[in-house]
Amino acid sequence: MRPSARPAAANANATRQRPSSSEMQARIDALEAELAEARAQQTATAEVLRVINSSPGDLAPVFDAMLDKAMRLCEAAFGVFVTVDGDHFRLAAERHVPRAFLDYVASTPTQIDPRSLLGDAIIKRRIVHTLDDAESDAYRERVPLAVAAVDFGGIRTVLHVPLIKDEQAVGVLIVFRQEVHPFSDKQIALLQNFADQAVIAMENARLLTETREALDQQTATAEVLEVINSSPGDLGPVFDAMLDKALDLCGAAFGNLWTFDGERFRAAALRRVPEAYVDILSREAVPPRLGTVLGHIAAGKAFAQIPDAASEDAYMSTDARTLVELGGGRTVVGVPLRKETSLVGAITIFRQEVKPFTEQQIEVLQNFAAQAVIAMENARLYRDARGAGATNSDGPGAAGHQFVPRRSRAGVRRDTRKGHASVWSGFR
Repeated sequence: MRPSARPAAANANATRQRPSSSEMQARIDALEAELAEARAQQTATAEVLRVINSSPGDLAPVFDAMLDKAMRLCEAAFGVFVTVDGDHFRLAAERHVPRAFLDYVASTPTQIDPRSLLGDAIIKRRIVHTLDDAESDAYRERVPLAVAAVDFGGIRTVLHVPLIKDEQAVGVLIVFRQEVHPFSDKQIALLQNFADQAVIAMENARLLTETREALDQQTATAEVLEVINSSPGDLGPVFDAMLDKALDLCGAAFGNLWTFDGERFRAAALRRVPEAYVDILSREAVPPRLGTVLGHIAAGKAFAQIPDAASEDAYMSTDARTLVELGGGRTVVGVPLRKETSLVGAITIFRQEVKPFTEQQIEVLQNFAAQAVIAMENARLYRDARGAGATNSDGPGAAGHQFVPRRSRAGVRRDTRKGHASVWSGFR
């Protein structure tokens, strides 16, 4: 009996180990679902890459495509992309965010709060996966952003994936669910992949923008040089061209080019200046008041910037307040015009909002200031040459005048366009 029992026992074990047809089908279904998920993620990644390649320098369609794919593949209710600038964040893109929560974000300060989940992801440069926002420490401590997320957005499970470049968070991709349902490891990995792609897209956009700006600057410089060459002895068109280029390249609302006689600044050219403010600048010389941009320049600074003139006593407690009251000026930056060690003038440009100028924009302005000094010297040499010819033909005394701006009765020439004025007889 025993020998015949062994094969029977083996057959019984084999029967027990062999999966049933339903189990086999379940395994097949799981593998097919996993394969379909992998294919969907690969397809989404490829589509995002195509958007990146087809939108050089334009991040909006890239962020939109990423959010669309992320929300669909991660089964999220809504999502956002935020970018980081210093200690502030900016909403760069959003999809299906509840209106009440979106209005809250748009109407509140954007300073990064280290107590919030967003702040945690940015400052610690790590993925923050929160199972239930309503049970988070941030919500219990009544951190404003966390409270608004739950109360206005109905947010429960949320995933923050930071965008890391050079060991710094430059943005965060965030997806939300309005029920308690954790994201899977594969979904988190997908969002990490999108975050890496976003960093590449942002860097490409930055490089392209810098290249375009450099080309624009070169073009502007060449165009100003052409004006200098075509207007020997006539500085009006030169100053106008310089200011127009500077305003366009630096994103400024209006600007002035000043000459300096050792005591006061006088407007030599005004571009896009509000009409009410033009009248003041056209008829009044400006002393270098302490604490103002022109005051800093007269004191020897290489450049001077006032982030908000409306909050500075140097402006608001003196006649300089007309900049704010009549011109609407807020952020101001200026650079000197120097011939060797002598201050001969300045360029100032203005924004009608509080938005400091960048280092690159200040460098652009300094480049134009150097060109202005060259143009002024060329005009002086041209006048001297003409004066020498007049001396030979008309006798002594016709030449030898110094390089001093002379002004018409009105001080500046009116342009036919509103807010423009320039010297027309001040430099001869």
